[in-house]
Amino acid sequence: MFDKIVRHGTLMTVVVLIITLLGVLAALRIPVQMIPDLEVRTISVVTSWPGATPQDVEKEILIEQEEYLRNLPNLRRMTSSAGSGEAEIELEFPFGVDITDALIRVNNALSQVPAYPDNVDQPRILSSSFSSNAFMYYRVSPLPDNPRGLDMDMMQDFIDDEVRSRMESVPGVSQVEVRGGAERQVQLLLDAQKLAQFGLGVVDVRDALRERNRDVSGGELESGKRRYLLRTVGRFKDIDSLNALILARNGDSLVRLGDVATVVLDHFPVRSLSRVNGEPVISLAVRRETGSNVIDIKYAMFDQVAQINREVLEPAGMRIALIADDVRYVEASVANVWTNLAIGAAFATLVMFLFLRSVKITAVGVIGIPICTIAAFLGLLLAGRTINVISLAGIAFAIGMTLDNSIVVLESIEMERRKGLDRFRAAVSGIQKVWPAVFASTMTTVLVFLPVVFIQEEAGQLYSDIAIAVSASILVSMLVAMTVIPTLSARLDFSAVVAHDGQHSRWMTALHRLSARLSSSRPRQVATLVATVLIGGAIVLFLTPPAEYLPEGEEPKTFASMSAPPGYNLSTMAAIADEVEAEFLPLVGADPADYDAGKLAMPPLKYLNMGVDAERLRIIAEPVDPAHMEAMMDSITQVYRRYPGMGAFAARGSIISSNDGGTRSVTLDVAGADLAEIYTVASRLEREAERVFDNPRIQSQPASLSLAQPLIEVHPLWSRAAEVQFSTQALGFTVAALTDGAYLDEFFLGDDKIDIYAYSQRTGTRPDLAALPGLPVHTPIGATVPLSSLATLKETVDTSVVRRVNGRRTVTLNIIPPRGVALETGVSRVRAMIQQLRDAGEIPDTISITLSGASDQLQATQESLSGNYVVALLLVYLLLVAIFTHWGFPLLIMTTIPLGIASGLLGLAMMNGVGALLPLLGLPPLTQPFDMITMLGFLILMGTVVNNPILIVHQATLNFREKAMSAVDAVNDAVSSRLRPIAMTTITTVCGLAPLVLIPGEGTELYRGVGAIVLFGLLGTAIVTITFLPALTALVLSLFRKRT
Repeated sequence: MFDKIVRHGTLMTVVVLIITLLGVLAALRIPVQMIPDLEVRTISVVTSWPGATPQDVEKEILIEQEEYLRNLPNLRRMTSSAGSGEAEIELEFPFGVDITDALIRVNNALSQVPAYPDNVDQPRILSSSFSSNAFMYYRVSPLPDNPRGLDMDMMQDFIDDEVRSRMESVPGVSQVEVRGGAERQVQLLLDAQKLAQFGLGVVDVRDALRERNRDVSGGELESGKRRYLLRTVGRFKDIDSLNALILARNGDSLVRLGDVATVVLDHFPVRSLSRVNGEPVISLAVRRETGSNVIDIKYAMFDQVAQINREVLEPAGMRIALIADDVRYVEASVANVWTNLAIGAAFATLVMFLFLRSVKITAVGVIGIPICTIAAFLGLLLAGRTINVISLAGIAFAIGMTLDNSIVVLESIEMERRKGLDRFRAAVSGIQKVWPAVFASTMTTVLVFLPVVFIQEEAGQLYSDIAIAVSASILVSMLVAMTVIPTLSARLDFSAVVAHDGQHSRWMTALHRLSARLSSSRPRQVATLVATVLIGGAIVLFLTPPAEYLPEGEEPKTFASMSAPPGYNLSTMAAIADEVEAEFLPLVGADPADYDAGKLAMPPLKYLNMGVDAERLRIIAEPVDPAHMEAMMDSITQVYRRYPGMGAFAARGSIISSNDGGTRSVTLDVAGADLAEIYTVASRLEREAERVFDNPRIQSQPASLSLAQPLIEVHPLWSRAAEVQFSTQALGFTVAALTDGAYLDEFFLGDDKIDIYAYSQRTGTRPDLAALPGLPVHTPIGATVPLSSLATLKETVDTSVVRRVNGRRTVTLNIIPPRGVALETGVSRVRAMIQQLRDAGEIPDTISITLSGASDQLQATQESLSGNYVVALLLVYLLLVAIFTHWGFPLLIMTTIPLGIASGLLGLAMMNGVGALLPLLGLPPLTQPFDMITMLGFLILMGTVVNNPILIVHQATLNFREKAMSAVDAVNDAVSSRLRPIAMTTITTVCGLAPLVLIPGEGTELYRGVGAIVLFGLLGTAIVTITFLPALTALVLSLFRKRT
């Protein structure tokens, strides 16, 4: 077969060009992202009920919806929260669940919920993953000096209609979220005295308005040859038609709405503020579709925004500008991988040239690099994947590996030429002798990726892109080595290579002597084996670090929130925001050198994006110098903590998880029946966590752990209510309408649907608590009486947010340990802390505490990885058995795997040790956590560390069986003949990996760990292959000969 391949050089050239062309087309068509799209496992149900208290939202919405949702198949966790005017339920499903089917089931379940209270919006069902988080942030603000005197609060609907829709038309954009401002609202400012004068109540106004404000279809009419559609038109067309609404008839006179109320087109009361660098704005957050190209979206959005400014906003006196975008981080990360890939390829090529001493033959050897790189793109496209930091890292990892097969084949052909064979016969004979070893090493590398399919957690989803890229590259490299390399070798002159007559350089000669000495006698063989096993065992035992879950993929951006105690209002929080803003605005655009010199108390900021509502203040900011990230976060939290009773929390932005430290969070669910007891225990746990850890970042959900939300309860005097013929519903509606506003109906303005609300003309949209008892209420019997004569007003306290997990009231604590404490260590400390408090009786038996989130996923992923390591080992062993047709010899090769793992751990420890000393040289420290992605590097090792041992054992067994050599001679000859290709493959692979591991930059934290394990594992295995393995093989072969 090989002789036919070598003869048809033209055909081989055409095949290679076709693969190259297809690969280039694939590379141009694959979307570019930061990370692979993660599986969607969460469905959110959001239901709005304007004006409702958390207690009513819980009873009327949450409990009803939970009853039908809790029976959904495969539902793992149901988290519900009730706040003022809104209910949200988050449904979490296990990995592998068809989210489309789950969405259909959720919709069907919600359709069974009985009718909601009046004014409850239809539930919105959303599904999203962290991959579709907002990645571009814009702001809309007035033109300089606000020439039109715009009230930005009124601009939300205009921006929603004219700007958001245009931005969402950009290909790849899934949603643009508008933040800030308030929706338009038609307000009826009712005059209580005039209502009483005409003998009308608020309920009468509502009923009259709803009775009139409807269109009624009447079917069809025919007249002659024509068919007419018939409808009765009753809906209000404008404000004047609303004023003309007839409420009642008194004799010959009509009472119209305009007689008892002032009708205005305004907006809902402002519930939140949005500012950028101190300027009031309306913000827009852009989200992308799954599988879209973020770089294409960015530049298409730039064009669309320029057009929006020119055609829509500037004529209206506004302008839209970019606040920040995560695509810069994506572009820098991808460029960083490409740079490191090119450096690695150059280093690997240089190493080959130094060994082969011929430009022509080096060119033959490295021809596989572009071919295999292009093949990797083709594999990613066929698998439906994207170009991202992870997949590009896989391609970079494969560069050194793709050269391995070519080096082995070239070395074998060179040896055949030294024997005097001509070019053609040497090429055919060379590939025939080593193709089993090439095939074996390739298939072991590819097969170890098979178990990745069964790792459903995020680590497996991220890692699968590496698996696809490496597998495609390695498979094509095998084909290149078996076809292209012999074909080219048969047509090129090897004289420069053959001239050295196969002699090793001095350092390789020294290595061969060391190998021969260690395996020369039985005592030395045993001593070598024992020493190696003891050293490897000690490394695994003492240098295995505690585990983290996932790398954050962290940007130099913080999300810092200050949570207010219950009862704070927006004006109070706005005043605090003004003070906080005054602290940070002078830092925007300042020189980082001033901070380093001590002239500034806090690090300079690129921008200050602030959001404020009654419950919290949130800052999104970036430092001018990314090295000041931790200092900036500490500065913000220190400013927050100056305000008594405020909760302060800051976390780095993440492209993998939520922006609240999700992959490093030890999450505690504290559940029970008594809310006060739950809050007490959660507060105790929070204080204890601050003692156990040094400066941890802790946040609670809900943010305030106290029953301190002021609440006014109106208790009707039932006998008095019956006397004046007032129902509970009518009285409650009247109170709402004359205080914070009550929903009446809807008003169509063009295609927009605007809510109509009733307010008291005396208080408007800002009611006064002191005026509540004297509120004039017109009763159905025609009397107007103060509210205090119909009801008792009771002031009490309750919670501002009701939170439930799986149907039980729950507080969730997110404890993020300091950077120096690994997640696994943090989990252990938290478990010990909980047990200690239980033993001390500070946690009652009525309270249950469970760990969830990243800490729970860490354990699940570790268990999944352990099982898949075993599967990978079995696959490698069975493949080797099939190739060697022997059950025992593959075990010799398999012994190098645990030693390779030990080498990876040793290298990781050395890298972190050296990285900790870098600040002494004025460089930033380098730390690589032992996360799940790093652990997946051991899977690559299982397939790659056996490649060189295969060469030794394969040649040794051939010498032993076919040439009847002694065990020691057979092994020494195998080491001598294979030392040069082993050195070349190891050094080229290490050179290909080194830039990825050792050169810092954006995105390197996502793949540095995998590269470090593979790099140091291969180096360690290369040493083991010429020391431990020859001794073991010689010992086993000598015992095998005695038995036979």
